[in-house]
Amino acid sequence: METVAAAFFFAAVVLSAVGGSPVTLTLERAFPSNDGVELSELRARDSLRHRRMLQSTNYVVDFPVKGTFDPSQVGLYYTKVKLGTPPREFYVQIDTGSDVLWVSCGSCNGCPQTSGLQIQLNYFDPRSSSTSSLISCSDRRCRSGVQTSDASCSSQNNQCTYTFQYGDGSGTSGYYVSDLMHFAGIFEGTLTTNSSASVVFGCSILQTGDLTKSERAVDGIFGFGQQGMSVISQLSLQGIAPRVFSHCLKGDNSGGGVLVLGEIVEPNIVYSPLVQSQPHYNLNLQSISVNGQIVPIAPAVFATSNNRGTIVDSGTTLAYLAEEAYNPFVNAITALVPQSVRSVLSRGNQCYLITTSSNVDIFPQVSLNFAGGASLVLRPQDYLMQQNYIGEGSVWCIGFQRIPGQSITILGDLVLKDKIFVYDLAGQRIGWANYDCEYHLHYTEGT
Repeated sequence: METVAAAFFFAAVVLSAVGGSPVTLTLERAFPSNDGVELSELRARDSLRHRRMLQSTNYVVDFPVKGTFDPSQVGLYYTKVKLGTPPREFYVQIDTGSDVLWVSCGSCNGCPQTSGLQIQLNYFDPRSSSTSSLISCSDRRCRSGVQTSDASCSSQNNQCTYTFQYGDGSGTSGYYVSDLMHFAGIFEGTLTTNSSASVVFGCSILQTGDLTKSERAVDGIFGFGQQGMSVISQLSLQGIAPRVFSHCLKGDNSGGGVLVLGEIVEPNIVYSPLVQSQPHYNLNLQSISVNGQIVPIAPAVFATSNNRGTIVDSGTTLAYLAEEAYNPFVNAITALVPQSVRSVLSRGNQCYLITTSSNVDIFPQVSLNFAGGASLVLRPQDYLMQQNYIGEGSVWCIGFQRIPGQSITILGDLVLKDKIFVYDLAGQRIGWANYDCEYHLHYTEGT
């Protein structure tokens, strides 16, 4: 019986990958604002992602990214990978919440034939690649995948396979192959072309649910998780990818942003240690402050255990608070808004009507306080979302949501934007600093 891996879409990862050491990075895109997009729609998209949540080198890999954050438009970010010999191009959705790269293969049942993204869909055929080989159950990479539910094995044909079921009921299944991935890299500031590495990826022969629809169809999904089957882990083991990556996501209408396989250098970055032995990027959130006052929430609410804890997740659109923390957090903000602000409920969300003569700066500052003394300072626009205009005012709603019955806190793009985030996996810590992502950045490959 095949193991079903609980995975989910990360449709709003905001990326523009660049490489080099050291080099000046120009931010090209992050997400546009989501004025007028219903919070319920964003919550529905995020719910698909919440079913589950790199060895130092001197080599950096560049994956250019397309797509938009806006769920009313494309609603996903994707990149192009080149696989096989001769190389063929595949557009794959970027997903930091799953581990496996998979693409549609020939004779796939349910794979879309066309895409509303105005891209040419492609199919991988192992038989047409001179460097392709199947992965057997005895392969160590398959055995590693079985341990993390990223792979399963059939005793009938000794072939390493997979089945992923997504939160909206869609899914995919197929088998694993090994072949060359081709990429452009920057080695100590010099562009190296025609580089390649052998990686294991999935060959999808069945797709169901939303994956069969053409509106936002791509060729597959590129998982950026930490487990052994992820391409980033495979490249790291081969000395191609560093064990640190960073992003800076621009939050205004013009977009822009950057993701690098390396460390963005900024003197004001503060760090908090990663919680050990977790498959996600978990941090130890200790308390929340509103205008400097600690919100009365029991610290145990944020403790990491099974289905509990705080995850930093650039693939989630909004932000989510453990249910026990949600009402105290919202009440603390509401208690400090000026009398000129009218408090309203909209579809179950706490919202505020402010006049056109005011702006969100009249709302209090929020601090998320983590282990190690690092605080993530949130401006009002980092926890509020503008929904619409009404007469002489505008409606802003709390962007933090709650997941009923769950004690999980997820920090998505709402709070990650306009900041540098450094995922230092070698040092087992995550760092951040407020930053105008319009400006140029520098990075190193890490240590």
